Amino acid sequence: QVQLVESGGGLAQPGGSLRLSCAASGFTFSSYAMSWARQAPGKGLEWVSGIYSDGSDTYYADSVKGRFTISRDNAKNTVYLQMNSLKPEDTALYYCAKDRFSSWSQEYDYWGQGTQVTVSS
Repeated sequence: QVQLVESGGGLAQPGGSLRLSCAASGFTFSSYAMSWARQAPGKGLEWVSGIYSDGSDTYYADSVKGRFTISRDNAKNTVYLQMNSLKPEDTALYYCAKDRFSSWSQEYDYWGQGTQVTVSS
């Protein structure tokens, strides 16, 4: 069965960095686009970033553009989110999601359980 397991969350200081990972299994990882989304306390789900199946194109929400970088290693079935210049407003539960298609469509059929990111001094 499809599994998406996020890791790498934790506590970071404002201005700091964290790298999230999402290990995928149960499907042909290299055939599907992947995304990261987040949910802050008391708020709705916010899409953060997406990447094509071959990594040829990436997309970012305006709120993270220039600070976050999405990447993937299809040999390791893993998608990453490098988060730099973290702000307190980045505090959220971060999820990875599998797209239904190879190109980024924002139609997701599987989600991970999430990893908590807290940005605080």
